Order: sequence, then C-alpha cells, then structure tokens
Amino acid sequence: MKKVIVGVLAISSFVFTSCSSDDDAGNSVDNNQVIAPATYTFARGGNTTVSYSGQTTRIQMGEEFISALKDNTRTEAELDGMFAHMEGNNDFNNADLNASGKSIRSKTAASSDYFSANTTAANAIKADFDSWIAAQVSEVFPAWANNATAGNAGQLQEAGGGSTRYINGKGLEYNQAVNKGLIGALMADQMLNNYLSTSVLDAGNNRANNDADVLEDGKNYTTMEHKWDEAFGYLYGTDSATNPVLNEDSFLNKYLSRVEGDADFSGIASEVYEAFKLGRAAIVAKNYTVRDQQADIIREKISEVIAIRAVYYLQQGKNNLATDKAAAFHDLSEGFGFIYSLQFTRKPGTNEPYFTKTEVDGFITQLMTGNGFWDVTPATLDEISNTISAEFNFTTAQAGS
Repeated sequence: MKKVIVGVLAISSFVFTSCSSDDDAGNSVDNNQVIAPATYTFARGGNTTVSYSGQTTRIQMGEEFISALKDNTRTEAELDGMFAHMEGNNDFNNADLNASGKSIRSKTAASSDYFSANTTAANAIKADFDSWIAAQVSEVFPAWANNATAGNAGQLQEAGGGSTRYINGKGLEYNQAVNKGLIGALMADQMLNNYLSTSVLDAGNNRANNDADVLEDGKNYTTMEHKWDEAFGYLYGTDSATNPVLNEDSFLNKYLSRVEGDADFSGIASEVYEAFKLGRAAIVAKNYTVRDQQADIIREKISEVIAIRAVYYLQQGKNNLATDKAAAFHDLSEGFGFIYSLQFTRKPGTNEPYFTKTEVDGFITQLMTGNGFWDVTPATLDEISNTISAEFNFTTAQAGS
C-alpha cells in the first residue's frame, strides 16, 4: 500500500519514523513526538503485542452466515443459530467457530457510545436482522423457483443470461440487507463507537495502567493497546496486518478496497491504515491527544466508505432500472444495506452519526413504499443520494460512477 503523510492532520511537531518495538517506542519519544511503525507491528520483549482474534472469528462467522442465507435448504433455526451462535453448537462448518463463545448478534448494535444507554434502539436493530432472516425463509425460499413480479417474491435473472437474484415482493434481496447492514451494525459500530471511543479506551484504570505498562493477566499487552487492536481487527481481521491487500472478506475490508479503486477516492486506504498505525503508536508513547486525533480520522474515512457505497449503489440501480430490473434490484438491495449502515457512522469530534436512525428509517420508507423497488423512481433515488452526499466531502457524481 502506498503511504501518505498524515502528519498534516496533526500537530507539526509530531515525528513519523519506523519502529517495531513497544519498548523502544516508549523509551525514544518525548511528550511532543510519536513514532509510527512502517507496518502495524508492535512488540514487547521481542513478542508481539497485537491481538484481535475475536474480530477474525466474527468475520469468519459472518462469511458462513451470509453464504447460508442464499441456501434455500436452510431452516430459520439454522440461520438463527449462525447469527446468535451459542458455544459448542454445530452451527458452522468450521469446528473452531463452533467451539467459540462469540456470536454475531451479541455485538450487533452493541457499542458503548451509541447503545449502552439506548437498549430500545439496540433491540429494534437486532429485531430488524431477525426479521430479515425469518422473511428470507418464509417469503423467498418457498418462491425460489417462481418468477418474481411486483408484490410477489421469486427470482429474476439479469439481462443477457446474467446472475439470478432472489427477491421479496418489493424487490429486496434480504441476504444483501443483512450483509451490508452488518457492515454498519457490527463492523463500523464496534470500531468507531466502541473500541476507538474514550469510554472504552480510557475505561476504569486503563489510562493509568497504560502509563505504567501494566499488562492484562497472562497477556503481553495493556488493555488500551488491545482495545485499539480490536478496532483494527474489524477491518483487517482476515487480511495481513503488515501488508494489507484488501478485498479479503465480504464486509468493510472489501468495500474499503472498492472505494480505494475509484480514482475519485484513491488514497483513502492508506489514510485509514496510517491512522491506525499512528494511533497505536501513540498509545505506546502515552500520547492520547495523537491517539484521539487518529481515531477521528478513522471515523471520518470509514463513515465515508459507507456513504460512498450507499450513493454508488443507488445510482447504479437508477441506471439499470428501466432496462434490467434484476441488476437494478441487486444494486438497490446493496444500497439498502449501506443506507441502513449510515446510522452507525460517526462525525469526528462528536458522539453523533452522520444520519440518525430516524433519518435512515425515512430513507428506507422512501425505498420500500408501495411495491418498493418495482415502484421507486429515479427522482427518489437522486433525492436520497444527494441528501447523503451533502453531508460528506464528495458529490453524487463522484460516488455514483
């Protein structure tokens, strides 16, 4: 990945060089300097201090889960088991996942900043995912071989013998709603509103313990170091931490790659990676001002990824609406999921998303009114796209192409 200098976003006295040792980094800086490593590599006593296996596990669970949503032989109980896995249950093909006590549902809409004091919203969001799973089984699976029409679930094939899409009566692919919805409700929410939050990073004695290099029991990292790594894991958990190639999973990693591949947004992947490295180095250096600046950069850029893809899919769907409804509905279903994920974004320097749950629900209502995608107009798709773009530093034209 090409490197960008993010020092312009911080204070000019910060120094950026290469280092791979926590001990060395902690001893070689003063209060006005932070040393960023060349790659996301941190060690203490010659052993790595980086750990995010739990995030890798949930991403792997998510991959099997969204694949199973396209298997019409699955039961609702089986899919529910994959979403809300209980330790020891044989929900997955991977025995290690079955042995895990982690689940997707437990971390969906579960961040400290957004949902610890708002269980009503958290429960409503979890219920949305539960309802999409149930409807996939009760509405779409029984109509798998039927030709879909307005108001009737079934299949539609893309023009020219392309992919077959399996939709509900409004044209929505529930599997896409779940997949793209989890990008926000799980990946982004846990990253932006939980592990990068001062409420988590500085909880209890975390700051004092980090200052004194007090390690977690039996571990080689401080709690603060680990929390930052867990945020990192929701993006790079199935990728290489030291040389990310991207497009390594079906969630944030994939769509950061997609946005990076757009010439209008080239460089965003490096900005995110550099901010993660510098923020982690700042924790080692006990410089929490730099740490929090990098958290804000990550919040801004990951929020942009979600918004850019929301607009992209609305515009692609609009372009295909008159000529290839299967392709259009597929794009709009992806757009639906990214719009849903907007409520989990985070404005830098605030405790607020770029769009509230109420605003997101309003967009969804616009898309799903009447027969949904069968009835939606280009004007409505442009209106929603422009409303989203106006909150960010890009245009609908840039995101939509």
